[in-house]
Amino acid sequence: MKIKDILTEIERHAPLPLQEGFDNAGVQTGDVEQEAAGALLCLDVTEAVVDEATAKGCNLIVSHHPLLFKPIRSLVGQTCAERCLIKACKRDLVIYAAHTNLDNAYGGVNYRLAEQIGIQRVTILNPQKNMLLKLAVFVPEAHAETVRNALFNAGAGHIGNYDSCSFNLAGEGTFRAGENACPFCGETGRRHSEKEIRIETILPAFRKNAVTRALLSAHPYEEPAFDFYPLSNTWAAAGSGIIGELPESEDARDFLLRIRTLFRANSARHSAFTGKPVRKVAVCGGSGAFLIPEAIAAGADVFITGEAKYNDFYDAENKIILAVIGHYETEICTKDIFFDIISKKFPTFAVQISNTDSNPVKYL
Repeated sequence: MKIKDILTEIERHAPLPLQEGFDNAGVQTGDVEQEAAGALLCLDVTEAVVDEATAKGCNLIVSHHPLLFKPIRSLVGQTCAERCLIKACKRDLVIYAAHTNLDNAYGGVNYRLAEQIGIQRVTILNPQKNMLLKLAVFVPEAHAETVRNALFNAGAGHIGNYDSCSFNLAGEGTFRAGENACPFCGETGRRHSEKEIRIETILPAFRKNAVTRALLSAHPYEEPAFDFYPLSNTWAAAGSGIIGELPESEDARDFLLRIRTLFRANSARHSAFTGKPVRKVAVCGGSGAFLIPEAIAAGADVFITGEAKYNDFYDAENKIILAVIGHYETEICTKDIFFDIISKKFPTFAVQISNTDSNPVKYL
């Protein structure tokens, strides 16, 4: 098994096109064509993590945070990132990051946090926009099911908790094959009428190429007729943050104490209590303060995140409790997510969770 096979499986769960524009998820360094000896999973890549990978016989490091956020103009070992790259290159290690693509993915970081907290009936707090396409394709009646199945298998037809979604309308198509054509039906030079099905389905824009290849492979016509339409709908299967409800209301102070203990946080900074119990909870791992307006608009009683600025606590305005428990603390679960993804697909592969404490924030 090659390293690229493992990365393909990670990207099946957290496609790279889901990452934010500022991000640099994906391969940071190394040859993905080499055979995979073992994978070490971490939140941050540090020199200690690179050394740990070598000691454990791993030639792949999978991290949540990218090692490289900014271009490197020279590689002389002056920074931690440069020293990590030098070590990785000398030791033929691959370093890979799944960052905001894992944050935004269905079943990603925020879903894991919600599961740990016990939040139920979850939905995405801020769904992604302008990420969907509608496909309309015209197929002979006898081949409609074959083409539908090919489209669904390529990633089309998913709406919320449903798959294999399509709309189908019977009609009649006409065409005339030119002298250089090789028509599936009809005769060259004569106009032909064929009973066809118009199949409409939906897909994420980043799956357009895969769906097109599947369509052309399954469609019997030499020149299939099909159209893609951009949609302005929000996409409920990808986006920032999660919101849902606790099984029962909890006292706000008791809830925050539970959260602090659950995530082994050294502190739980919070805005003023609102005087209401906590039932509806929003959460965003890492730096999620930008979602405070969305959490308020959604009626959350509390919004849990990893980082916030001083003025963000003013933005709560007694409408919501803003609770900040640490960037590291809200994203350490990514190691377990990576482990589940890889071990489920490759149960006999050597995958290990890093023991290195890479939290740069210390407390007295």
